[in-house]
Amino acid sequence: MIRSIVFDMDGVLVDAADCHFEALDRALALFGHRITREQHVARFNGLATRDKLAILSAERGLPVRLHDLINQLKQDFTQELLPAVAVPVAAHREAIAQLRAEGYRIGLASNSVRRTVDLVLQRCGLAGLIEVTLSNEDVTRPKPDPEIYLKAAALLEMPPAACLVVEDNPNGIAAARAAGAHVMVVRGLADIHLDSLHHAIAEAGRAAA
Repeated sequence: MIRSIVFDMDGVLVDAADCHFEALDRALALFGHRITREQHVARFNGLATRDKLAILSAERGLPVRLHDLINQLKQDFTQELLPAVAVPVAAHREAIAQLRAEGYRIGLASNSVRRTVDLVLQRCGLAGLIEVTLSNEDVTRPKPDPEIYLKAAALLEMPPAACLVVEDNPNGIAAARAAGAHVMVVRGLADIHLDSLHHAIAEAGRAAA
């Protein structure tokens, strides 16, 4: 029986993929490295920034000594770009408020850093509705490792099998499934509303029966 819903953030509650691409590309460009939007979508979207940088070092020769600086710059640029896309979605707020009123516990588990998570939730009007929020800084191994979803379930005082994870990205989907949670796979922000969540909860209940 589903008793908790844990949301991913990027691609689920905010459409920030282009922000993450632009921020990373801008930071890399300062050191003579670039990526294209197509490369970001195909290879990097949904990964933590440090994992993206590790791939760039292994595959394209980005000096490891630059990781800390590029990561910091990327996060700074992300903060500049996010306000344009982090806007309230009435259907999201209404769905989460109603689910809480029905007794479900609500969490969020994101591969973004803490200050990005906090900024998005504040600007989207969700900060007061989500009980547990986790960033990639709250775990040692970000998605696709299941650690973040296992930790979210523990903090919500739920077994993973009682959690429905709402995800759009293959890395997050893999993490949720490896944690033993049920998964509602979405294509974007418009898929998140009360009816769709109730349907996914019912489907998960039938699958577990």
